Amino acid sequence: MTMVRIWVHDGILASGVSGPIDVLAAANVLAGKGAPTNPHFEWRVESLDGHSVRAASGQMIAVDGRIDPAAQSDVVVVTAPFVADMDAFIARGDRLRALSAALLRQHRGGAVVAAYCTGSYLLAEAGLLDGRVATTHWQRAADFARRYPRVQLRAGEILTEQDGILCGGAVTSFLDLAVRLVEKFAGAQLASVTAKTLLIDAGRVSQASYASLISQHGHADPLVARAQRRMEDALCQPFRLAELAAHLAVSERTLSRRFQQAVRMPPLEYLQRLRVEVAKKLLETTGICLEEVSERVGYSDPSTFRQLFRRLTGLTPREYRLRFSVLRGQPNPSAGASSPQPHWTDPAPRL
Repeated sequence: MTMVRIWVHDGILASGVSGPIDVLAAANVLAGKGAPTNPHFEWRVESLDGHSVRAASGQMIAVDGRIDPAAQSDVVVVTAPFVADMDAFIARGDRLRALSAALLRQHRGGAVVAAYCTGSYLLAEAGLLDGRVATTHWQRAADFARRYPRVQLRAGEILTEQDGILCGGAVTSFLDLAVRLVEKFAGAQLASVTAKTLLIDAGRVSQASYASLISQHGHADPLVARAQRRMEDALCQPFRLAELAAHLAVSERTLSRRFQQAVRMPPLEYLQRLRVEVAKKLLETTGICLEEVSERVGYSDPSTFRQLFRRLTGLTPREYRLRFSVLRGQPNPSAGASSPQPHWTDPAPRL
């Protein structure tokens, strides 16, 4: 029997508690061990003081008891502060210290420690992620990297795992995390059946296709912010670092250094990601063809654009449009009812 302790606190999303429990409960039933006397997994929901907690939505979440750092556990799942409230949670040093001490003791005792979304901050605050790989909500990646430079952040990944520590990406990665726990403690076959039964896409490996860079500079460097705005304004024009530096009245070396410090990537890589981000918006909201999407974001060669798009998102432009388009096969509303449907030059076999 695998004991899973789910640690909760005020300000979490209620689904982060119920979602993993539903996955574990389904695994019990599908394994033929749904009887209360013989479950494959058992779980307890626990808080620091043993009292119910209030979710970000205002919903009260009942708990089974108080967090006991010395209690026997196979897994500890740390629920995540709501993204918008994360900074306020981090400021509560008393809660952080208590959670950190409990997490360290559990991990040293052999428990697998798992967190998703901004819950990775709590693991990092405890020092559990120092020198280890981790992921977090894509929207908080730049902030996370600045706060915890010793962590090997892989912000594009849905799940990371090292030394008995699992991290999930953005909010609903708690489902991927729970399926991984089923696989780890009950086998790949049961994990696969559970995921299929609950319609969980166990094949997604990257959150890059969901990420957004626009208007989220995430730093306090005014020079780099000016550079980013210039890139946004001149998106479809050829990029030359020397011209951008001259426009900002700094040297190329200074601009590159400041950019790397603020954004954790060189200017050209940022521009590529920005162009792909704008392309994603066009694919989501218009029916224009790939060639025009490519030109609007600064690529005259659609083949080059396709390769870059897939490398950064894990999907081809066509796959991305099929998954995320708000039009869902409707005619392009900006082009009139008689407009032809969008055509593609990136057939699946090529990419």
